[in-house]
Amino acid sequence: MSVLILGATGYVGRRLSTRLAKEGCSVRALVRSPEQARRLLPQQVVLTTGDLADEASLAPAFDQMQTIVFLVHSMGIREHSFEEMDRRIATNVARAAESHAVKRIVYLGGLGASPSSASAHLRSRAEVGKILRSTGIPVTELRAAVVVGAGSVSFQMIKHLVSRLPLMICPRWVLVNNQPIAVDDALEYLLRSIRDDNLSGMTVDIGGPDILSYRDMMITVARLMNLRRLIIQVPVLTPRLSSYWVNLVTPIRAGLARELIESVRTETVCRDNARFELFDFTPMPFERAVIAALAQEGE
Repeated sequence: MSVLILGATGYVGRRLSTRLAKEGCSVRALVRSPEQARRLLPQQVVLTTGDLADEASLAPAFDQMQTIVFLVHSMGIREHSFEEMDRRIATNVARAAESHAVKRIVYLGGLGASPSSASAHLRSRAEVGKILRSTGIPVTELRAAVVVGAGSVSFQMIKHLVSRLPLMICPRWVLVNNQPIAVDDALEYLLRSIRDDNLSGMTVDIGGPDILSYRDMMITVARLMNLRRLIIQVPVLTPRLSSYWVNLVTPIRAGLARELIESVRTETVCRDNARFELFDFTPMPFERAVIAALAQEGE
């Protein structure tokens, strides 16, 4: 099997590339900086230089590829609107895939993503899926909420907040429900979607077994870190003010924090049970996922 991974140097992409390479797949990664990527990816992964924003540069990477894995999003970029950049990248990928007779695309999107979503990030996730499907190439779209792992930005935001603030004054969005998923389980869904042609064209909501508010998640993370934390809810605290607060006490930039907070104001839970019918494994509970993430950080 030949697989091209777009977003291979990201948190999920690095782990997926390693797993596929170990299984003997022919894995190629499209990267802008081969020198940096070589330090992050296994030697078995073939690196091809290109820029997803430049359609003309994509041909060498897409040549003779059967499956494309799309793990890219532009949230947090400074030069352009991330919605505009996501749209441009998805259009370029769809055209390149069509012109090189790619057989299928596997896309990791977002739960809660819909054209009417209150979050620009989630609206963009939905639009990317629509663009990728526009050529008629079968797209397997896996929709996930917070991915729990040592390198996940959403998880890092929660962990840094509870580790640095004994008392947190939080807006109403901390009561919004979310269905987090462990990074190892997200990888398992991706790997099975890549291997199984019968999943082509499917859109599947994926998540762990627990539906939790962000307050519940923060309290659980604090307890597992042996910390006692008090969270006080206030009626009004805008995403912009919240993002400055996150930027003050965590390493996350205010611009990226604001986009994350806009997303978490929308409920992100699985709306169907297709995952149970299509995949025969049980994702781990949130507590176990957090324990694994904290152990990964220790390593």
